[in-house]
Amino acid sequence: MNRTTAKRIISFMILCILPLTFYAQKTKKVCGEYIYYVPTNQSLEQAKAIALDRAKIKALADEFGTIVSQTNSTVITNENGKTDNRFFSLSGSEVKGEWLENEGEPQYEISYEQNMLTVKCSVCGKAREIKNSSVNFKAMILRNGTSERFNSSEFHDNDFMYLLFQAPVDGYVAAYLIDETPTAYCLLPYQNDSDGQQAVKHGQEYIFFSPEKALEEVNLVDQYSLTCTGTVEQNQIYVIFSPNPFIKATDNLNGKYMPRQLNYKDFTEWLSNCRKLDQQMSIKILHMEIRP
Repeated sequence: MNRTTAKRIISFMILCILPLTFYAQKTKKVCGEYIYYVPTNQSLEQAKAIALDRAKIKALADEFGTIVSQTNSTVITNENGKTDNRFFSLSGSEVKGEWLENEGEPQYEISYEQNMLTVKCSVCGKAREIKNSSVNFKAMILRNGTSERFNSSEFHDNDFMYLLFQAPVDGYVAAYLIDETPTAYCLLPYQNDSDGQQAVKHGQEYIFFSPEKALEEVNLVDQYSLTCTGTVEQNQIYVIFSPNPFIKATDNLNGKYMPRQLNYKDFTEWLSNCRKLDQQMSIKILHMEIRP
């Protein structure tokens, strides 16, 4: 190898590394805190999940700002035994930043104020400013039906679940269910997809987990009937989309009729690494509960 060729290769390597270095510098550590006043019809686990979400949103709003002119926080009053709940109006889609990963475990303080249960959540994590390069897509959880009118977040034992998806550009999609343990279950790509990718075409509406709605090129569709034998379960569906190819996380088969799975820590590390390298990757988190 002559000296000129070596210089060209080194220059090329530097050019490849610089964008990743520059991008990594754009992540920031942010911290947020939120006190949630729990309505009487919510469980402690539900309240902790809501408090965590809102602590993250508050941290992003404080660091990067919002795209709405006014925001409100939850105000719950209890006068003469009557509870008045004004909902938190700021959503994750209205802040100019996005949460990449937690740093450490969220901290909770449970207490009572004026006979009302309160959950205080403090959390820190890595985040980045949204530069409007991510893609806005449509994703809905469907209960016992394959059209939009079956959109629901409430399921019962033995209900069937489907995922409606549509994107404005060609790309790739994955879906994971996170349960309360927490464990991550890979719902999409399907188990028989050996390449670990689920490609989608722009503008086309997909109904995943339904054999009747499957495309001709799909050989085997995974179907999901939800089960709940005890108390109400709170789950989340992570729908991940990018116009750029990405490979699902490394997972394991744990039971004949169960989706492939991995522990939550490994899932979040995989997702964080994907998002650090792909600024166009978008995520929607859909909340759902399963009742006996």
